[in-house]
Amino acid sequence: MPDPASRVAELIAKIDERRAKVVVVGQGYVGLPVAMRAAEVGFAVVGYDVAPGRVDALAAGRSYVEDVSDERLAAALGAGYLPTHDPHDLRDFDVAVITVQTPLRENIPDLSFIEAAARDLAARLQPGALVVLESTTYPGTTDELLRPILEESGLRAADGDFFLGYSPERIDPGNSEWTFVNTAKVVSGLDAASLAVVEAFYGSLVDKIVPVGSTGEAELVKLLENTFRHVNIALVNELAMFARSLDVDIWSAIDAAATKPYGFMRFTPGPGVGGHCLPVDPAYLAWRVERQIGQRFRFVELANEVNRGMPDYVVARVVSMLNDQQRSVNGARILLLGLAYKAGTSDWRGAPSMRIAERLVELGADVRAHDPLVPDDVPLGPPIARAACSVEELEAADLVVLCVDHGELPYDDIVDHARLVLDTRGRLRGLGFRGESL
Repeated sequence: MPDPASRVAELIAKIDERRAKVVVVGQGYVGLPVAMRAAEVGFAVVGYDVAPGRVDALAAGRSYVEDVSDERLAAALGAGYLPTHDPHDLRDFDVAVITVQTPLRENIPDLSFIEAAARDLAARLQPGALVVLESTTYPGTTDELLRPILEESGLRAADGDFFLGYSPERIDPGNSEWTFVNTAKVVSGLDAASLAVVEAFYGSLVDKIVPVGSTGEAELVKLLENTFRHVNIALVNELAMFARSLDVDIWSAIDAAATKPYGFMRFTPGPGVGGHCLPVDPAYLAWRVERQIGQRFRFVELANEVNRGMPDYVVARVVSMLNDQQRSVNGARILLLGLAYKAGTSDWRGAPSMRIAERLVELGADVRAHDPLVPDDVPLGPPIARAACSVEELEAADLVVLCVDHGELPYDDIVDHARLVLDTRGRLRGLGFRGESL
């Protein structure tokens, strides 16, 4: 039987020579770019997803991820990329990357998708294979949850039967400058042997890798990055509310502060946070701290309180602005521009615009919404009509709320034809629009 060192050498040779079969479990906004890149550099790639609709779309050459074009998908399919929902296709894998979702259920981490992926892989785990977790989670998950499930196969990671690592995803949807390839990739392994093969694999995919000392450190990296953003966004959001009461232009203050070349990083106010990461990841860290150490993570709790309250603050501003026009929100026609959680993406999961829409509908407003990236047939939840951002719609609205500053929106028309605008993103500053910034 080969010793661990021989298995390391054999797998690295397979990776270097592109003979390794790579399985990517989860074909969403994280997993699909990983699968595409692995196919592009020459690996045989299986993209596994439990959603048949996703698999059918991929097999037909239709991408549902903005960062992966249909042309890029077609090239991967031509190179042998296999999208599938049949776990039998996972057999004989050399490298498996888990990129499944990790939602919160009643503020408790739900790792059931990781568990299900681990069991599918454990049933087909062979000696000398590598499994890497990329899903965002709390420190300890790889060693305490994933490893025992994989070891139900009868193989032991500690004995070098298989290799195990963690590498936090750093996909920024809609960002064309910093991609999967040119963003430094943090990598870790359960031990030195595992780290060696993890480095070899990701080194074949990206420009730069950053090894860290343990899987727990790597798991903390992702939570640290997003908690940093979450707390600083909350800071400027609360400052924006205070600055208005103090009759100070928060946007001008931020612009001036950003001229300092050290000790400051620019964050801007907005209507709240959304997507999968910011509303979820800091809560994972807070949950782990309280569960394992018995202490509360007060910074995270305060940031949650501020950011979750921003949609209600926006609604209060809408009510105030309409009152100034001697207009009640009940019956007012309001046009929301932008439904995604951030500019440049169609992802509307947890978007603050959804909460704003729901609250305005509850208050009796006639709410219409436009987003150039979110497809019209997407069922949004709140009873709002989709509308074009046309001159007619802009002129008919009692108030326009800019929730997301997509580059595709007609800003000149908004400035020229909207009667009243609440700009929550600071996009219209200096353009002479009729209305207010956040």
